[in-house]
Amino acid sequence: MLRRLMPSHAAASRPPLMPLRKWVAATTAIAGVSLLSACSLFDHSQTGIATPHNHLLAEDRGASGGEDSLKGGVNAYLWRAALDTLSFMPIATADAEGGIILTDWYTPPATHDERFKITAFVLDRRLRSDALRLSVFRQLKQDGAWVDTPPAPNTASDIATRILSRARKLRADNNNQD
Repeated sequence: MLRRLMPSHAAASRPPLMPLRKWVAATTAIAGVSLLSACSLFDHSQTGIATPHNHLLAEDRGASGGEDSLKGGVNAYLWRAALDTLSFMPIATADAEGGIILTDWYTPPATHDERFKITAFVLDRRLRSDALRLSVFRQLKQDGAWVDTPPAPNTASDIATRILSRARKLRADNNNQD
């Protein structure tokens, strides 16, 4: 009877077998930790993965005229004026070299069932009205879903007029230097 309860000497020296499911989970966890720790071995500074490059925060290219520092060939006064004028809206993307500003959806405080989005393109190095193109998008909330609706016909032209007058003021403040 004692013999049955006590394991034999050979059986006692063997390590207990781990069930397959636990072994797979432990192996996967070890492999995952190894892979995560290996991520820090690579230098991401050369590829730009580790640090985002926000040129708008790093360098103010504001009222410096149409100089060569804006490689895309856009007018710096128009660029700065567009950013200033659209600053009440959340900016999703702003590319100074390409002259593109994309806003995110903006809901005016007075209306909760209406929202706007603006795309601005600065197209030229010269401060001219045809160097700026705006697209205004409007949506209304109907039955819990946002539905595209055309904005008022003068919305884009009113915003463009404000941007152009701001750009002219920036240039005048800079002694009309281009």
